Amino acid sequence: MLLIPAIDLKGGRCVRLRQGRMEEETIFDDNPLRVADRWYNAGAQRLHIVDLDGAVVGRPVNIAIVRNMCTRYPDIPVQIGGGIRDQETVAAYLEAGASYVIIGTRAVQEPAFVRSLCQQFPGRVIVGLDARGSAVATEGWLKTSGHSLLELARQFENDGVEAIIYTDISRDGMLSGVNLEMTAALADTIRIPVIAAGGVKSLADIQALGELSGTGVLGAITGRAIYEGTLDFAEGLQLAAGYPRSQY
Repeated sequence: MLLIPAIDLKGGRCVRLRQGRMEEETIFDDNPLRVADRWYNAGAQRLHIVDLDGAVVGRPVNIAIVRNMCTRYPDIPVQIGGGIRDQETVAAYLEAGASYVIIGTRAVQEPAFVRSLCQQFPGRVIVGLDARGSAVATEGWLKTSGHSLLELARQFENDGVEAIIYTDISRDGMLSGVNLEMTAALADTIRIPVIAAGGVKSLADIQALGELSGTGVLGAITGRAIYEGTLDFAEGLQLAAGYPRSQY
């Protein structure tokens, strides 16, 4: 199973938010490349980058930083999300070296956009479904849609997406533990990989998710826990590596 470090970009810095609220940020480093070096040198097999500014304004703001990271670490995949709402932005991020683009708001608002991207960029499109309970949120988590998590996941699986990233907004940045029940339900509903996010705080959370890895959980994204030290990233990687990745 993968343990994927999150690098959230806001104003050119590495930050973390609580429950997606832009006004509740903690600045962890003014130099995101220094942060990425730390996780890469610890053995990260993938990086999860979010352009928080882009998620709010609907266009890429920190793409130069993303390009620098992709150039710096050509041997591991980089997945990027936040404000990706048109084909040109997708192409720009892939040209910058990203392995995967994560579509959130526009995927929910216009599913045909995802189908089109999957046809044009097969194997490169991930959909991020961010939910409060079972209701999916959009616009940088500022609005709640009327769509259910499981319903949308099935739809995007049929459209050809590579994976689903599921974030429990109520747990994101709160170190409150992962939503195992909803993660398991999602993995049981679809056959494409599920990546869990929101609430990972300790080795116990990784172990609990690892026990779901055979059902379709590819990995977990961790942020605040590895920045504040409630989870040692190297230890977490070692534990996660002991759980097999599902075969699709």
